[in-house]
Amino acid sequence: MNIAIVCYPTFGGSGVVATELGIALAKLNHQVHFITYKQPVRLDLLSPNIHFHEVTVPEYPLFHYQPYELALSSKLVDSVKKYKIDVLHVHYAIPHAYAGYMAKKMLAEEGVSIPMVTTLHGTDITLVGNHPFYKPAVTFSINKSDIVTSVSQSLKDDTLRLFDIKKEIEVIPNFIDVSLVKNDISECQRGLMATDEERIITHISNFRPVKRIMDVINIFYNIQKTLPAKLLMVGDGPERLKAEQRSKELGLKEKVIFFGNSNEVEKILCFSDLFLLPSESESFGLAALEAMINKVPVISSNTGGIPEVNVPGISGYLSDVGNIAEMSANAIKILKDDDTLENFKMGAFQQASKFDINKIVPKYIKLYEKAMIPT
Repeated sequence: MNIAIVCYPTFGGSGVVATELGIALAKLNHQVHFITYKQPVRLDLLSPNIHFHEVTVPEYPLFHYQPYELALSSKLVDSVKKYKIDVLHVHYAIPHAYAGYMAKKMLAEEGVSIPMVTTLHGTDITLVGNHPFYKPAVTFSINKSDIVTSVSQSLKDDTLRLFDIKKEIEVIPNFIDVSLVKNDISECQRGLMATDEERIITHISNFRPVKRIMDVINIFYNIQKTLPAKLLMVGDGPERLKAEQRSKELGLKEKVIFFGNSNEVEKILCFSDLFLLPSESESFGLAALEAMINKVPVISSNTGGIPEVNVPGISGYLSDVGNIAEMSANAIKILKDDDTLENFKMGAFQQASKFDINKIVPKYIKLYEKAMIPT
């Protein structure tokens, strides 16, 4: 198949999932065309089966905001015709499904029919999409998609609750490539980050308020009062400066390391003993899954799709949003001795393995084939 994937090319979960899906499809000898405004961050190398088509938005004084949706729709039309695309797979309802629908209509005028699969990831539904300004467009875009998927049952439920959806929504969870996990402990130079006595705790996100970054700092503060520990903060965003200031106020400056955005997440997780994800909302919890496949147990909130990933007592623990005391106590429970920690590490890996990419990608291929059947 010739498959066009439309996504955000950033560090966010939807972009990561879309990119990894495209790479996996290419390995199965499908032709994959990424269509977006910048090469996706995880698309390090192009291959004979992977292609990138940049969407450029010409600047005109007439426009206060440059019309990306218009440029994307036009690029999709050109790409479908030039590369004989069989199916569009758009990640995010807006602007991607909206632009995809406009491309479909333009192509139909030329006698070209192209099916569109839309995958909902979370923010496009629960935050942006539910805004009164965007809600009609999101509803329209979802209903006009040929097939709709969501990355968790929780997100599907939210979508049906918030919008007047006429389409069936199929849950296809996010995934992880188990084959890429390095199990050679000798390659993990843990001593670069901490002493043998210290536990290493990690948080990875875009540092938006919904991630509750201050909770991460406060949970770590409680942990390090009980046992020696370091905190690795990976990512960047609006809450970073507040987190750095809070760390100084609590006297943690030497114990908290801020990395910013990083392409070496796997190496950082290799160092880690525990992952903190106290988010206000998570449609799935991809960061937790990436931690778990690297044998890092997770302390998380019990919101959104996280309970579909993190199993209490096996891969970590769940707590109500904002329950810093319980999260701290559960973290210490996991970290208190080597045997307990090792049991949770193996439990995290085994739970994450259920989301192996080889189990998930065939589900998407089946949906593409279904979408291509003339109605």
